[in-house]
Amino acid sequence: MNLTTITEISKNFNISTRTLRYYEQIGLLKSSKKDDYAYRTYDDAAILRLQQIVVLRKLRIPLKQIITILESENSSEIIETLRLNLNEIDDEITALSTIRAILNTFINRLNENTQLDIKLSLIDDITILDVVDSLTVTKIAFKEEKSMEDLNNANEKLNKLEENDIRIIYLPPSTIASVHYIGQDCEMHSHMMLEEFIRKNELIDRKPDLRFFGFNNPIQTSNFGSPSVGYEVWVTIPDDMEVIAPIRKIKFNGGLYAAHCIHHFEFEHWGLLGKWVSENKIYESDWGTKRCTPCMENQEWAFEETLNFYNRFLKNDPGSHQLDLLFPIKNKN
Repeated sequence: MNLTTITEISKNFNISTRTLRYYEQIGLLKSSKKDDYAYRTYDDAAILRLQQIVVLRKLRIPLKQIITILESENSSEIIETLRLNLNEIDDEITALSTIRAILNTFINRLNENTQLDIKLSLIDDITILDVVDSLTVTKIAFKEEKSMEDLNNANEKLNKLEENDIRIIYLPPSTIASVHYIGQDCEMHSHMMLEEFIRKNELIDRKPDLRFFGFNNPIQTSNFGSPSVGYEVWVTIPDDMEVIAPIRKIKFNGGLYAAHCIHHFEFEHWGLLGKWVSENKIYESDWGTKRCTPCMENQEWAFEETLNFYNRFLKNDPGSHQLDLLFPIKNKN
């Protein structure tokens, strides 16, 4: 039986190892054991299934529905699931066609009359409302067959962050309990250690407003999808709380962040968020500014905050797992 390592799968499919583990957690994918190898591996059947998952995700189908499509033996159930997604796309096409037609109307009317005052009255013109009422869906001529390249290009255009996808937030100063783990499965071990600290100290009862963060430490410089070399997790604690080694007590100074929420471990959105920051006209990157004491030389300054930590921690509900990607920013001069 041919087995492919999780690192190879991550690189070949451009999917992070955390995403692959999440797929396993929700029952979407299964890994295999390889003798004398500690990491996850995947057989040919799992690789084929992952290919199907990737295509369906690029078609913007939610993970829960992908499970239905891949596991249901009822063809009518699969067809109904696909039809629901098709209806949503039809609604989007209708809305975009409406916007396109109105923009064309604006352009045509401005071309007909170049007087400046028409710009002021154009938006309020009652005839525009008539245009909206009379609009029909534009017929779009799609080719019978679409290649994977076409799908990738379409997916790339759709997966761009708009202004309303980003929140500008301020993280206030806080006292932190930190676990830093370097080595194999560093994310898993660091989470386990800090979650045990939370349980042992009944931290949810003592600090119901706690916040939970994670980041690479040191910064991951290898190819996307490669396992992290080291990982650090934080939880906010009361200022007067005692912390015993190997857990460290840290003072976080707070700061401004560009925040973007992901729901299903879409870590490729880090690139989209970084691009948004680099192109923004109001804010710029504040990467490298030390925002905690003590801090390490090569630690990462972008965080991932676990949202709805209460449900995820107490109920172990994968469906409630949401993350905020937090990129450090500052106002441009």
